[in-house]
Amino acid sequence: MPRLMKKNVNMTELQTSIDRLLQGAVDRGDVPGVAAMVIDGAGRLYQGAFGERLLGGGVAMTLDTVVSIASITKTITATAAMQLVEQGRLSLDDPAAAIVPYLGEVEVLEGFDDKGAPILRPARTTLTLRHLLTHTAGFGYEIWNREYLDYQAAAGVPSLYTLKLAALNMPLLFDPGSRWNYGINIEWTGQMVEAVSGLRLGEYMRDHIFEPLGMASTGYEVGPEMAARQAAVHQRGPDGRLAPPDRDAPAPEPEFDLGGGFLNSTVEDYAKFMTMILNRGSCDGGQILSPETVAMMSVNQMGANRVAPLNSLVPPRSNDVEFLPGVEKGWGLSFMINLKRAPTGRSPGSLFWAGLSNSYFWIDPARNIAGIYSTQIFPFVDELSLPLYLDFEKAAYDAHFE
Repeated sequence: MPRLMKKNVNMTELQTSIDRLLQGAVDRGDVPGVAAMVIDGAGRLYQGAFGERLLGGGVAMTLDTVVSIASITKTITATAAMQLVEQGRLSLDDPAAAIVPYLGEVEVLEGFDDKGAPILRPARTTLTLRHLLTHTAGFGYEIWNREYLDYQAAAGVPSLYTLKLAALNMPLLFDPGSRWNYGINIEWTGQMVEAVSGLRLGEYMRDHIFEPLGMASTGYEVGPEMAARQAAVHQRGPDGRLAPPDRDAPAPEPEFDLGGGFLNSTVEDYAKFMTMILNRGSCDGGQILSPETVAMMSVNQMGANRVAPLNSLVPPRSNDVEFLPGVEKGWGLSFMINLKRAPTGRSPGSLFWAGLSNSYFWIDPARNIAGIYSTQIFPFVDELSLPLYLDFEKAAYDAHFE
Protein backbone atom coordinates (compact mmCIF):
# COMPACT_ATOMS: atom_id res chain seq x y z
CA MET A 1 0.00 0.00 0.00
CA PRO A 2 1.50 3.40 -0.95
CA ARG A 3 2.54 5.63 1.91
CA LEU A 4 0.23 8.57 2.56
CA MET A 5 2.08 11.85 2.10
CA LYS A 6 1.19 15.18 3.64
CA LYS A 7 -0.08 17.64 1.07
CA ASN A 8 -0.73 21.34 1.03
CA VAL A 9 -4.06 21.58 2.79
CA ASN A 10 -6.71 23.92 1.46
CA MET A 11 -8.03 24.99 4.86
CA THR A 12 -11.20 26.37 3.32
CA GLU A 13 -11.86 23.01 1.65
CA LEU A 14 -11.17 21.15 4.90
CA GLN A 15 -13.51 23.42 6.84
CA THR A 16 -16.22 23.22 4.21
CA SER A 17 -16.16 19.45 3.81
CA ILE A 18 -16.38 18.67 7.55
CA ASP A 19 -18.90 21.45 8.15
CA ARG A 20 -21.12 19.93 5.48
CA LEU A 21 -20.77 16.46 7.04
CA LEU A 22 -21.62 17.52 10.60
CA GLN A 23 -24.34 20.01 9.66
CA GLY A 24 -25.99 17.37 7.51
CA ALA A 25 -26.15 14.98 10.46
CA VAL A 26 -27.84 17.63 12.59
CA ASP A 27 -30.26 18.51 9.80
CA ARG A 28 -31.28 14.84 9.48
CA GLY A 29 -31.79 14.56 13.22
CA ASP A 30 -29.00 11.99 13.58
CA VAL A 31 -27.46 13.90 16.49
CA PRO A 32 -28.84 16.72 18.67
CA GLY A 33 -25.57 18.62 18.67
CA VAL A 34 -21.95 17.93 17.83
CA ALA A 35 -18.63 19.71 18.37
CA ALA A 36 -15.34 18.67 16.78
CA MET A 37 -11.74 19.75 16.23
CA VAL A 38 -8.77 18.54 14.19
CA ILE A 39 -5.28 19.60 15.27
CA ASP A 40 -1.63 19.07 14.61
CA GLY A 41 1.20 19.79 17.03
CA ALA A 42 1.23 23.46 16.07
CA GLY A 43 -2.46 24.36 16.19
CA ARG A 44 -5.97 23.87 14.90
CA LEU A 45 -6.70 22.58 11.42
CA TYR A 46 -10.48 22.40 11.79
CA GLN A 47 -13.10 23.45 14.32
CA GLY A 48 -16.87 23.40 14.21
CA ALA A 49 -20.02 22.98 16.30
CA PHE A 50 -23.59 22.37 15.11
CA GLY A 51 -27.03 21.72 16.53
CA GLU A 52 -28.22 22.29 20.07
CA ARG A 53 -27.03 21.54 23.60
CA LEU A 54 -30.54 20.33 24.43
CA LEU A 55 -32.76 19.12 21.61
CA GLY A 56 -35.47 21.73 21.11
CA GLY A 57 -33.91 24.03 23.70
CA GLY A 58 -32.77 26.67 21.26
CA VAL A 59 -29.23 27.02 22.68
CA ALA A 60 -26.52 26.30 20.13
CA MET A 61 -23.77 23.72 20.58
CA THR A 62 -20.41 25.51 20.68
CA LEU A 63 -16.76 24.58 20.98
CA ASP A 64 -16.84 25.60 24.65
CA THR A 65 -19.97 23.57 25.42
CA VAL A 66 -19.34 21.45 28.52
CA VAL A 67 -19.84 17.74 27.86
CA SER A 68 -19.53 14.52 29.82
CA ILE A 69 -16.39 12.89 28.41
CA ALA A 70 -16.95 9.61 30.30
CA SER A 71 -14.22 7.06 29.56
CA ILE A 72 -11.86 9.40 27.76
CA THR A 73 -11.20 10.49 31.33
CA LYS A 74 -9.00 7.37 31.45
CA THR A 75 -6.15 8.85 29.44
CA ILE A 76 -5.95 11.79 31.85
CA THR A 77 -5.89 9.49 34.90
CA ALA A 78 -3.15 7.46 33.20
CA THR A 79 -1.19 10.68 32.68
CA ALA A 80 -1.46 11.44 36.40
CA ALA A 81 -0.21 7.96 37.25
CA MET A 82 2.69 8.19 34.81
CA GLN A 83 3.77 11.52 36.29
CA LEU A 84 4.09 9.71 39.62
CA VAL A 85 5.94 6.83 37.94
CA GLU A 86 8.44 9.38 36.60
CA GLN A 87 8.93 10.66 40.15
CA GLY A 88 9.50 7.15 41.50
CA ARG A 89 6.39 7.35 43.69
CA LEU A 90 4.58 4.66 41.69
CA SER A 91 5.99 1.67 39.85
CA LEU A 92 4.57 -0.01 36.78
CA ASP A 93 5.68 -3.49 37.82
CA ASP A 94 5.86 -3.60 41.63
CA PRO A 95 2.86 -5.16 43.42
CA ALA A 96 -0.03 -2.67 43.36
CA ALA A 97 -0.94 -3.94 46.84
CA ALA A 98 1.99 -1.96 48.24
CA ILE A 99 -0.07 1.14 47.50
CA VAL A 100 -3.68 -0.14 47.74
CA PRO A 101 -3.91 -3.29 49.91
CA TYR A 102 -7.20 -4.50 48.33
CA LEU A 103 -5.32 -5.12 45.09
CA GLY A 104 -3.35 -7.85 46.84
CA GLU A 105 -6.41 -9.37 48.50
CA VAL A 106 -8.78 -9.49 45.52
CA GLU A 107 -9.60 -13.01 44.33
CA VAL A 108 -10.59 -14.54 41.00
CA LEU A 109 -14.26 -15.38 40.48
CA GLU A 110 -14.58 -18.91 39.08
CA GLY A 111 -18.37 -19.15 39.12
CA PHE A 112 -21.28 -19.65 41.51
CA ASP A 113 -22.43 -22.63 43.52
CA ASP A 114 -25.92 -24.20 43.46
CA LYS A 115 -27.16 -21.57 45.91
CA GLY A 116 -25.75 -18.67 43.88
CA ALA A 117 -22.81 -18.00 46.22
CA PRO A 118 -19.60 -16.84 44.50
CA ILE A 119 -16.76 -19.35 44.11
CA LEU A 120 -13.46 -17.50 44.56
CA ARG A 121 -9.79 -18.48 44.53
CA PRO A 122 -6.53 -16.57 45.09
CA ALA A 123 -4.96 -14.99 42.01
CA ARG A 124 -1.96 -16.89 40.63
CA THR A 125 -0.12 -13.76 39.49
CA THR A 126 0.63 -10.45 41.16
CA LEU A 127 -1.46 -7.49 40.07
CA THR A 128 0.51 -4.38 38.99
CA LEU A 129 -0.13 -0.86 37.77
CA ARG A 130 0.88 -1.96 34.26
CA HIS A 131 -1.96 -4.52 34.37
CA LEU A 132 -4.40 -1.82 35.44
CA LEU A 133 -3.33 0.63 32.73
CA THR A 134 -3.58 -2.02 30.00
CA HIS A 135 -6.89 -3.55 31.21
CA THR A 136 -5.22 -6.90 31.76
CA ALA A 137 -5.62 -6.94 35.56
CA GLY A 138 -8.76 -9.09 35.47
CA PHE A 139 -11.41 -6.53 36.36
CA GLY A 140 -14.53 -5.88 34.27
CA TYR A 141 -17.49 -3.52 33.99
CA GLU A 142 -21.00 -4.58 34.90
CA ILE A 143 -22.51 -3.44 31.59
CA TRP A 144 -20.38 -5.96 29.65
CA ASN A 145 -19.86 -8.79 32.16
CA ARG A 146 -22.79 -10.92 33.36
CA GLU A 147 -20.60 -12.33 36.16
CA TYR A 148 -20.39 -8.85 37.69
CA LEU A 149 -24.16 -8.39 37.74
CA ASP A 150 -24.52 -11.80 39.40
CA TYR A 151 -21.77 -11.03 41.91
CA GLN A 152 -23.33 -7.70 42.84
CA ALA A 153 -26.63 -9.46 43.52
CA ALA A 154 -24.99 -12.26 45.55
CA ALA A 155 -22.54 -10.17 47.57
CA GLY A 156 -24.55 -6.97 47.96
CA VAL A 157 -21.98 -4.81 46.17
CA PRO A 158 -23.53 -1.61 44.77
CA SER A 159 -23.53 -0.73 41.09
CA LEU A 160 -20.74 1.53 39.89
CA TYR A 161 -23.46 3.96 38.83
CA THR A 162 -24.27 4.64 42.49
CA LEU A 163 -20.83 6.32 42.60
CA LYS A 164 -20.11 4.62 45.94
CA LEU A 165 -16.54 3.61 46.70
CA ALA A 166 -17.76 0.15 47.73
CA ALA A 167 -18.69 -0.46 44.08
CA LEU A 168 -14.99 -1.08 43.36
CA ASN A 169 -14.88 -4.12 45.67
CA MET A 170 -15.35 -6.55 42.82
CA PRO A 171 -13.46 -9.78 42.06
CA LEU A 172 -11.14 -10.50 39.17
CA LEU A 173 -12.49 -12.46 36.21
CA PHE A 174 -9.08 -14.00 35.39
CA ASP A 175 -5.48 -13.96 36.61
CA PRO A 176 -3.64 -10.66 36.07
CA GLY A 177 -1.82 -10.53 32.75
CA SER A 178 -3.59 -13.47 31.13
CA ARG A 179 -5.90 -11.52 28.81
CA TRP A 180 -7.55 -8.15 28.09
CA ASN A 181 -10.91 -7.09 29.50
CA TYR A 182 -12.19 -3.55 29.76
CA GLY A 183 -13.13 -2.72 33.33
CA ILE A 184 -12.66 -0.74 36.55
CA ASN A 185 -8.88 -0.84 36.17
CA ILE A 186 -8.45 2.91 35.79
CA GLU A 187 -10.79 3.56 38.72
CA TRP A 188 -8.24 1.60 40.80
CA THR A 189 -5.42 3.54 39.13
CA GLY A 190 -7.08 6.71 40.40
CA GLN A 191 -7.11 5.26 43.90
CA MET A 192 -3.35 4.63 43.61
CA VAL A 193 -2.80 8.25 42.53
CA GLU A 194 -4.76 9.46 45.55
CA ALA A 195 -2.89 7.15 47.93
CA VAL A 196 0.58 8.42 47.01
CA SER A 197 -0.28 12.07 46.30
CA GLY A 198 -2.48 12.68 49.35
CA LEU A 199 -4.90 14.55 47.08
CA ARG A 200 -8.34 13.72 45.76
CA LEU A 201 -7.93 12.71 42.11
CA GLY A 202 -9.64 15.79 40.73
CA GLU A 203 -7.42 18.04 42.83
CA TYR A 204 -4.30 16.27 41.58
CA MET A 205 -5.47 16.61 37.97
CA ARG A 206 -6.23 20.31 38.44
CA ASP A 207 -2.82 21.12 39.91
CA HIS A 208 -0.63 18.94 37.70
CA ILE A 209 -2.49 18.61 34.38
CA PHE A 210 -5.38 21.04 33.88
CA GLU A 211 -3.72 24.24 35.08
CA PRO A 212 -0.44 23.69 33.18
CA LEU A 213 -2.38 22.84 30.02
CA GLY A 214 -4.86 25.72 30.40
CA MET A 215 -7.82 23.32 30.63
CA ALA A 216 -10.00 25.74 32.60
CA SER A 217 -13.30 24.03 31.70
CA THR A 218 -12.38 20.49 32.81
CA GLY A 219 -13.19 18.87 36.14
CA TYR A 220 -15.37 16.47 38.07
CA GLU A 221 -17.40 19.26 39.64
CA VAL A 222 -19.50 21.58 37.48
CA GLY A 223 -19.84 25.03 39.00
CA PRO A 224 -22.42 27.62 37.90
CA GLU A 225 -20.30 29.02 35.07
CA MET A 226 -19.66 25.58 33.52
CA ALA A 227 -23.25 24.47 34.17
CA ALA A 228 -24.47 27.39 32.05
CA ARG A 229 -22.56 25.88 29.09
CA GLN A 230 -23.43 22.23 29.69
CA ALA A 231 -25.03 19.96 27.08
CA ALA A 232 -27.64 17.38 27.98
CA VAL A 233 -27.12 13.66 27.34
CA HIS A 234 -29.93 12.35 25.12
CA GLN A 235 -31.26 8.80 24.84
CA ARG A 236 -31.91 7.09 21.51
CA GLY A 237 -35.02 4.95 21.84
CA PRO A 238 -35.90 1.67 20.11
CA ASP A 239 -37.63 3.68 17.39
CA GLY A 240 -34.38 5.50 16.63
CA ARG A 241 -35.61 8.85 17.93
CA LEU A 242 -33.65 10.98 20.37
CA ALA A 243 -35.21 12.06 23.65
CA PRO A 244 -33.83 14.64 26.09
CA PRO A 245 -33.00 13.46 29.62
CA ASP A 246 -35.40 13.23 32.50
CA ARG A 247 -34.57 16.38 34.43
CA ASP A 248 -36.40 15.08 37.51
CA ALA A 249 -33.94 12.21 38.01
CA PRO A 250 -31.17 13.53 40.32
CA ALA A 251 -27.65 12.21 39.88
CA PRO A 252 -26.15 10.48 42.93
CA GLU A 253 -23.54 12.35 44.96
CA PRO A 254 -20.15 10.76 44.18
CA GLU A 255 -18.16 9.34 47.09
CA PHE A 256 -14.95 9.44 45.04
CA ASP A 257 -13.55 10.76 41.77
CA LEU A 258 -13.75 7.95 39.20
CA GLY A 259 -10.46 7.59 37.38
CA GLY A 260 -12.27 5.83 34.56
CA GLY A 261 -14.98 8.40 33.88
CA PHE A 262 -17.23 11.27 34.92
CA LEU A 263 -14.94 14.16 34.00
CA ASN A 264 -16.61 17.11 32.30
CA SER A 265 -14.73 19.01 29.63
CA THR A 266 -14.99 20.72 26.23
CA VAL A 267 -13.58 19.80 22.84
CA GLU A 268 -11.34 22.87 23.13
CA ASP A 269 -9.90 21.67 26.42
CA TYR A 270 -9.44 18.06 25.35
CA ALA A 271 -7.64 19.25 22.22
CA LYS A 272 -5.05 20.86 24.52
CA PHE A 273 -4.43 17.48 26.14
CA MET A 274 -4.05 15.82 22.73
CA THR A 275 -1.64 18.56 21.64
CA MET A 276 0.52 17.73 24.65
CA ILE A 277 0.64 14.07 23.58
CA LEU A 278 1.52 15.01 19.97
CA ASN A 279 4.27 17.29 21.30
CA ARG A 280 5.74 14.48 23.44
CA GLY A 281 4.66 15.85 26.78
CA SER A 282 5.32 19.51 26.11
CA CYS A 283 2.88 22.39 26.44
CA ASP A 284 2.96 26.16 26.98
CA GLY A 285 3.04 25.56 30.74
CA GLY A 286 6.11 23.34 30.56
CA GLN A 287 6.77 19.62 30.31
CA ILE A 288 3.82 17.56 31.65
CA LEU A 289 5.47 14.23 30.83
CA SER A 290 8.90 13.35 29.50
CA PRO A 291 9.16 12.39 25.82
CA GLU A 292 10.28 8.92 26.92
CA THR A 293 7.14 8.47 29.03
CA VAL A 294 4.84 9.57 26.19
CA ALA A 295 6.62 7.12 23.88
CA MET A 296 6.10 4.33 26.43
CA MET A 297 2.40 5.17 26.80
CA SER A 298 1.99 5.15 23.03
CA VAL A 299 3.08 1.57 22.23
CA ASN A 300 1.47 -1.77 22.95
CA GLN A 301 2.19 -2.70 26.57
CA MET A 302 0.25 -5.97 26.93
CA GLY A 303 2.38 -8.38 24.95
CA ALA A 304 0.47 -10.91 22.86
CA ASN A 305 -2.90 -9.99 24.42
CA ARG A 306 -5.30 -8.19 22.11
CA VAL A 307 -8.41 -6.04 22.47
CA ALA A 308 -11.61 -8.10 22.20
CA PRO A 309 -15.25 -7.17 21.46
CA LEU A 310 -17.54 -6.21 24.33
CA ASN A 311 -21.07 -7.63 24.38
CA SER A 312 -23.58 -5.27 25.98
CA LEU A 313 -25.88 -6.40 28.79
CA VAL A 314 -27.49 -2.98 29.24
CA PRO A 315 -28.71 -1.74 25.82
CA PRO A 316 -29.95 1.63 27.08
CA ARG A 317 -26.35 2.40 28.10
CA SER A 318 -24.31 0.66 25.42
CA ASN A 319 -24.56 -1.30 22.21
CA ASP A 320 -22.06 -4.08 21.53
CA VAL A 321 -18.58 -2.60 21.12
CA GLU A 322 -15.94 -3.42 18.54
CA PHE A 323 -13.95 -0.59 17.04
CA LEU A 324 -12.25 -1.16 13.67
CA PRO A 325 -13.43 -4.75 13.14
CA GLY A 326 -10.77 -6.85 11.47
CA VAL A 327 -7.93 -4.56 12.57
CA GLU A 328 -5.63 -6.02 15.24
CA LYS A 329 -5.57 -3.81 18.32
CA GLY A 330 -3.26 -3.57 21.32
CA TRP A 331 -3.31 -1.30 24.36
CA GLY A 332 -0.81 1.22 25.68
CA LEU A 333 -0.83 3.22 28.93
CA SER A 334 -3.82 3.88 28.51
CA PHE A 335 -4.88 4.06 24.84
CA MET A 336 -6.24 1.56 22.36
CA ILE A 337 -3.66 1.20 19.57
CA ASN A 338 -4.47 -0.01 16.06
CA LEU A 339 -1.56 -2.19 14.99
CA LYS A 340 -2.40 -1.85 11.27
CA ARG A 341 -3.64 1.07 9.22
CA ALA A 342 -7.33 1.87 9.85
CA PRO A 343 -9.87 2.30 7.03
CA THR A 344 -10.20 5.99 7.99
CA GLY A 345 -6.51 6.57 7.16
CA ARG A 346 -5.32 6.41 10.78
CA SER A 347 -1.68 5.22 10.85
CA PRO A 348 -0.55 2.00 12.54
CA GLY A 349 0.40 2.86 16.10
CA SER A 350 -2.24 5.56 16.48
CA LEU A 351 -4.01 6.14 19.79
CA PHE A 352 -7.77 6.07 20.30
CA TRP A 353 -10.55 5.80 22.80
CA ALA A 354 -14.14 6.80 23.41
CA GLY A 355 -16.60 7.84 26.09
CA LEU A 356 -19.95 6.27 26.97
CA SER A 357 -21.97 9.28 25.80
CA ASN A 358 -20.36 9.14 22.34
CA SER A 359 -17.24 11.25 22.58
CA TYR A 360 -14.34 9.93 20.47
CA PHE A 361 -10.74 10.95 19.85
CA TRP A 362 -7.72 9.76 17.90
CA ILE A 363 -4.06 10.78 18.04
CA ASP A 364 -1.75 9.85 15.14
CA PRO A 365 1.85 10.59 16.19
CA ALA A 366 3.27 9.26 12.90
CA ARG A 367 1.43 11.89 10.86
CA ASN A 368 1.16 14.58 13.56
CA ILE A 369 -2.62 14.82 13.46
CA ALA A 370 -5.38 14.29 16.02
CA GLY A 371 -9.09 14.86 16.35
CA ILE A 372 -11.78 15.09 19.02
CA TYR A 373 -15.53 14.72 18.42
CA SER A 374 -18.35 14.87 20.94
CA THR A 375 -22.07 14.29 20.87
CA GLN A 376 -24.13 13.57 24.00
CA ILE A 377 -26.12 10.41 23.32
CA PHE A 378 -26.80 7.05 24.92
CA PRO A 379 -26.29 4.23 24.05
CA PHE A 380 -22.53 4.00 23.60
CA VAL A 381 -21.39 3.32 20.01
CA ASP A 382 -24.63 4.88 18.86
CA GLU A 383 -25.83 3.57 15.51
CA LEU A 384 -25.66 7.00 13.89
CA SER A 385 -23.09 8.90 15.95
CA LEU A 386 -20.23 6.39 15.63
CA PRO A 387 -20.44 6.25 11.80
CA LEU A 388 -20.53 10.06 11.79
CA TYR A 389 -17.37 10.17 13.90
CA LEU A 390 -15.61 7.75 11.54
CA ASP A 391 -16.67 9.82 8.54
CA PHE A 392 -15.30 12.91 10.32
CA GLU A 393 -11.96 11.20 10.92
CA LYS A 394 -11.75 9.99 7.30
CA ALA A 395 -12.61 13.46 6.01
CA ALA A 396 -9.69 14.88 7.99
CA TYR A 397 -7.27 12.40 6.39
CA ASP A 398 -8.76 12.85 2.92
CA ALA A 399 -8.18 16.60 3.12
CA HIS A 400 -4.76 16.37 4.78
CA PHE A 401 -3.03 13.53 2.96
CA GLU A 402 -2.84 12.09 -0.53
